[in-house]
Amino acid sequence: MSISKIRARLTDTVTAASIAHRFFVQGRSKLEIAQEFGISRFKVARILTAARETGLVRVEFDLPVPIDLELSEAVRTSYRLRRVLVLNRAQSKAERPELRRRIGALAADLLAETATIEDVIGLSWARSVNAMADAVRTLPKCPIVQLCGVQAGMDMRDRSVETVGRLADISGGSAYPIYGPLVLPDRRTTEILRNQPGIAETFDQFRHLTKAVVSIGAWRPDESTVYDALSQPERDAIEERGAMAEIAARLFDADGNAMSTGLAHHVLAIPHEQLAQIPEVIALGYTEPKARAIDAVLRSGVVTTLITDAQVAEILLELVAERPLA
Repeated sequence: MSISKIRARLTDTVTAASIAHRFFVQGRSKLEIAQEFGISRFKVARILTAARETGLVRVEFDLPVPIDLELSEAVRTSYRLRRVLVLNRAQSKAERPELRRRIGALAADLLAETATIEDVIGLSWARSVNAMADAVRTLPKCPIVQLCGVQAGMDMRDRSVETVGRLADISGGSAYPIYGPLVLPDRRTTEILRNQPGIAETFDQFRHLTKAVVSIGAWRPDESTVYDALSQPERDAIEERGAMAEIAARLFDADGNAMSTGLAHHVLAIPHEQLAQIPEVIALGYTEPKARAIDAVLRSGVVTTLITDAQVAEILLELVAERPLA
């Protein structure tokens, strides 16, 4: 190889580095750079692309939060969501209680940053939502509304009434709890309780909701508050009808369609129609056993923001890739 060719390559490299420095560091436009170097802006664009491809220019992100940007963006675009936060792989490799805490911490940061005094915030019962409430340190003054009743058998700290109260104390806004069980024995009992003054006041707030934080449950043992609250014959009957997922006591099939079952008439929970009208629904869904349920809920169109772990994100992308093109 001749010395002239080595010098030519060195010259080209220095020129490319100079152009890249002006564009990426100094923030100058391609047109400005083209005029300075006496070349077309299209050639500037080609040089910048080549600089990235050859490794002359490398872009690195040092995020202060443990988020996998690539997975987050891939899931967001695949499901056409407003926002997706995927815990990076290192953070996702944790036992369930610790993973729940990390998911909750992300949700707490997001809620604290996006909530305003104009918001009315709804919460469904879930351990992950409780973990979020534990991590919230500040909120603007806004009402906090309970979306569904209390699951029987839970200790006091895990009940949604207390979670709503904790967030209301932090924000200084009004608390709207539901002092009643999630699942009731029959339609008549449900209607009686819904008309009780305190509960009726909370149900009236549903039409004002602007944000909600919910957890995605799978229709299987220990993965859904509603599933665990029903008798085995009721669970089996609902499963035979195709139930796959649940949020705030509302059920969805594998394709994301809202299911109409008799369950709606004996639960104290926000109606599906009002849940679907909330402008911002932040869903917490994590661990591989819930992946298909998370997929179903995302396909429903109810959720605008998802917070999940890396393993679930990868499964979601596989499910999307397996589906036939519309």
